[in-house]
Amino acid sequence: MSTLLANSARISLAVIACLVIGAGSGFLTVDSISTWYVDINKPSFNPPNWVFGPVWTTLYTLMGVSAGIIWNQGFSNPQVKKALVVFSVHIVLNGLWSILFFGLKNPELAFVEILILLASMVYYTRMFYQIKPFTAWMQIPYLMWVSFASVLNGSIAWLN
Repeated sequence: MSTLLANSARISLAVIACLVIGAGSGFLTVDSISTWYVDINKPSFNPPNWVFGPVWTTLYTLMGVSAGIIWNQGFSNPQVKKALVVFSVHIVLNGLWSILFFGLKNPELAFVEILILLASMVYYTRMFYQIKPFTAWMQIPYLMWVSFASVLNGSIAWLN
């Protein structure tokens, strides 16, 4: 029973950490979404603003669950430790994107950063796959969304 509680606690902590980083970067940039972002040129495929909250909440939850499952494989395992360090760097990059795009209002710099973010995502997903394959499959929606967001970001940089 204590192992089940510990495993659940690690998953819960990982989910909370991901959601806090997402909420924190959103909180820091919320003013730009209702001002600057409204006025810039966007491509025709830009989703409505209400889509972003539910999508990101779902993605952060999936990321946290998968990271928690990896953590449950034993942090003393060097492969697990490395995967979680790479994942942690990735989550910081994820939060940084919002600051660059919305906070600094710099779509060009954010575009460069989102490409690095995407590469880090592929890297940690491969590492997760080697440890627990289904945790990598849990990243598919996130990979698809960030790939779309990369095209969207690049289009906004181009149009502005």
